[in-house]
Amino acid sequence: MKLVRYGLAGHEKPGLLDARGHLRDLSAHVADIAGDVLTPAGVQALATLDLEQLPRVEGQPRLGPCVGGTGKFICIGLNYSDHAAETGATVPSEPIIFMKATSAIAGPNDAIEIPRGSTKTDWEVELGVVIGKPAKYVSEADAMDHVAGYCLVNDVSERAFQIERQGQWTKGKSADTFGPIGPWLATRDEVADPQRLGMWLEVNGVRRQHGSTETMVFNVRQLVAYLSRFMSLQPGDIISTGTPPGVGMGLKPPIYLKAGDVVTLGIDGLGTQRQEVVQG
Repeated sequence: MKLVRYGLAGHEKPGLLDARGHLRDLSAHVADIAGDVLTPAGVQALATLDLEQLPRVEGQPRLGPCVGGTGKFICIGLNYSDHAAETGATVPSEPIIFMKATSAIAGPNDAIEIPRGSTKTDWEVELGVVIGKPAKYVSEADAMDHVAGYCLVNDVSERAFQIERQGQWTKGKSADTFGPIGPWLATRDEVADPQRLGMWLEVNGVRRQHGSTETMVFNVRQLVAYLSRFMSLQPGDIISTGTPPGVGMGLKPPIYLKAGDVVTLGIDGLGTQRQEVVQG
């Protein structure tokens, strides 16, 4: 299933896309795409619904973040060997973990706001993993049982805040609008292999990133198990798993976002995003 949330910011309704791409309303069955709805039992209950009997949503409403009630937005740094090389960093021996404030979460087509004082706002197309079953000290063998599904993430970053202000990655990653997710949450059965997904990003129509999840240093199974050693993972938590090369910081000379730019990005099977850049 492709699960979505649609409507005005802060007032999104739950929905899903049928086989023809039509938006169907789930409000009569669930309050939100969040919490228990993301558990194996919750996903199975949605799978039994007759989609043709669900109300069809007309027009083109705004799509909100595809997951609600996210408690943790966890990011993995330098998780593509070729991206590590372009930044001059060594490939990590263990996953690099940092957090992105949940207040950064935005809809897939909402504007990106350049924060005040920013000089180096950058882009990063990433595979997002959404937790569906609580995970604590899980093994790699069992890790995928705790995944509800996958979504597209733009891990927007302010490099000066991240690198030049005492190395605080979190404060370079957490400005409002710096976490567009969606357009949909593809449940786990929709993605045959999360390690074989093509991904891309363009700025003003120019291809900047092109890669595949095949080149992850640590794969989804490893990341879920690893993270569960240090914190419990709960339904609705998002893991953003790293980015391939082509970020603005790695270009020669570097290029950063400015008001008026348009960012588009996509991952196989997970849809596309489009964001206009504005001054915050």
